[in-house]
Amino acid sequence: MRRLNQFETLVIHEFEEDKFHLPAHTHTYYELIYIVSGHGIHELNNNMIPYKAGDLFALAPEDRHYFDIKSRTRFVYIKFTDSYFSSKKNLVTDDLVLNTPQSIMREKMLKETLLKLDEPCATILKNTVNNITAYNCRKDVSTSPIVFYQILSIFGLIRETVKGMELPIRGCTFNDNQVLSYIHENIYSPKSIQSKAIAQHFNIAQTYFSAYFKRNFGITYRDYINNLKVQLIEKRIAGKNMPIKQIAYEFGFTDESHLTNYFKKHKKMKPSEYVKNQ
Repeated sequence: MRRLNQFETLVIHEFEEDKFHLPAHTHTYYELIYIVSGHGIHELNNNMIPYKAGDLFALAPEDRHYFDIKSRTRFVYIKFTDSYFSSKKNLVTDDLVLNTPQSIMREKMLKETLLKLDEPCATILKNTVNNITAYNCRKDVSTSPIVFYQILSIFGLIRETVKGMELPIRGCTFNDNQVLSYIHENIYSPKSIQSKAIAQHFNIAQTYFSAYFKRNFGITYRDYINNLKVQLIEKRIAGKNMPIKQIAYEFGFTDESHLTNYFKKHKKMKPSEYVKNQ
């Protein structure tokens, strides 16, 4: 299955076609998709959702989708990465810090139910999308506060529509403390703390987890794991109660040499040299 990448923080793409140009695929970014005209079937996470002009879809990185176009369709794609919102925290309200656009787009029910926007919300959405596409001619579209607030207003419409339809909101299923607790509990199991494994544990996309960790803790996930491991190994070595071979086994290293090379890489000295300096 094809997976699409995007390096720009925000891309606005408007196009029209009779047959969808991509096979079923996932992304490394988020997508708001607005149907300007046309109709067909949106195949989203194995759900077949009929679409028509005025409909809106919200896709997270792990979502798999494809459009089966029945009549020529004009789309507006608003595609953004995690950093688009995280770099504009000064512009975000307290409510959106707790309930981020990213978390809203991960709501399972948004992949199973078509949003039914009534008036005046449907007209407001149409006008908002028009405003965004009109501004897309500017080079500074990704840094524009005008566009940013226009996009935020779409999430306001989504939340109001969801509330009116009385759909269940799952919200965020984990917090920072739960993530750290998991890491510290599994630090001795290399496979369990791989970003792929921890993302699966919390039922989120691996690409999203990496960005989430760096944003919330101010350090990359890899660096955090390395720092934690080295600190724990230092305590074992300083205690002088465990041979290096046993410490290597405890932390899942293949052998004593593997641990020695790892420790030297991060501390610029061998374990034996570290003991002498204590």
